[in-house]
Parts: sequence; structure tokens; C-alpha cells
Amino acid sequence: MPRDTLTRDQIIRTAIELLDAEGLEGLNMRSLGKRLNSAATAVYWHVKNKDNLVLLAGDQVWDEITLPDLRTVDWRTAGTSMAVDLYAMLGRHPWLVQAFGSHLFYGEGKARHDDHSLAVYEAAGFAGAQADQAAGAVFTFVLGNALSASAAASLTRRLSRDGGNAQELLQDTMTRATEIAMRFPRLRGRLETAGAADYAGAPEESFEFGLQALFDGLEDRLAARPAQGGAA
Repeated sequence: MPRDTLTRDQIIRTAIELLDAEGLEGLNMRSLGKRLNSAATAVYWHVKNKDNLVLLAGDQVWDEITLPDLRTVDWRTAGTSMAVDLYAMLGRHPWLVQAFGSHLFYGEGKARHDDHSLAVYEAAGFAGAQADQAAGAVFTFVLGNALSASAAASLTRRLSRDGGNAQELLQDTMTRATEIAMRFPRLRGRLETAGAADYAGAPEESFEFGLQALFDGLEDRLAARPAQGGAA
């Protein structure tokens, strides 16, 4: 595909597909050019370098999150919807979780999401820095929950690239981790109840439980403000 038929949108969409399949470590201009049926040099007419491409791809995926209409739903319903959508988006694009450690993301997609997130917590009754803190608490909770799946995807790809059987290597690691865990009473009790296969995973519905507990806490802070002279 000649450079004059390529568009930035095509490049970004294809980069997202490559990142989803191969992770951050699998993204390079040669592989991207091959997917685009174009020379790698043609890509540079539209993006500066790999880091710039990651930023562009990372910003576009934020548009996958639905922004609820605060005129039709209450703040907690809106906040829950956005958090669940964010969690699902990070699950579809686990490379983005990795990229947070090495890139500072910005752009219209993320800004639109962040602005609406602040609107949700302002609608709840938080103001100024408190709205930022509420939005940040929910965001970091979601990000933390997405980290495990992102790490597992990255590790599986790395083990596969190293020429080993990823499933066997992961199973061997879990066997050794289980042997150590059996020395501790609470972990041993969990293993005896849930089984070794579930040792590394959270119980079902843990994300939903934690998210609603977090919103309960935010509501409690709002309810307590009059008794504290308006302080949250």
C-alpha cells in the first residue's frame, strides 16, 4: 500500500490489532507495515515513531467506553457503567495496562473520558479536588484489577517466544507456588477449598464486589459531610 493511500486512522487501527495480538514488545514498524501491505518507511509519513504510535493507539481505545447521559441516570449508575466499560476495554487491550508504566497518555479520547468522569462525581456532590480524588480512586481500582490479566497475557507471550510450552511452564510455576502456600494456614485453607488451579485467581465477582464497596464508601463520605460541617 503506497504511502499516499495510507491514512493515519488505518495505521492506528492496524497498530491496535497488532498490539492486541503481540503486545508492546511485538509492535514495530516492519510488522505494522507488513499488516498494512506497505513499506515500513511509508508509516513514518504519518507517525513519528513507535512511542508516538503507542500514544495514538492508546488514546483511540478510550472511545470504546460509553459515556452515560447524566440527565437520564444517577451518578452511581453512571460511575458503575464507566468503570465496568473501562475494565472491559483494558481486558481487550492488555498492552495498555503495561504501557501506563512507560508512557504518559494524553489526547482527545482520554480527555473526553476523564472530563465526563469528573462530571459524574461532581453530580454526586463532590467538588474540586474531591471530585478528582473520587474519580482517581475508581480509576486506580479498575486499573489494579486489570493488571493481573495483562501480566498473564504478557508472560504467556514471552514464554511462547522463548520456545517453551507456555502452559507447562505456567503450571510448573503454580505447582511451586502452591507448595509454598500450603505452609501458611489461611492460604492452605483456601487451596483445600478452591483447589490449586484457583490459587492465583480472585474469587468470582471480586471486581463487582470491590467496585460496589468503593461506591458505598463514596456515598458514606457524602452522607457524612453535614455532620462534619461540610467536609468530606
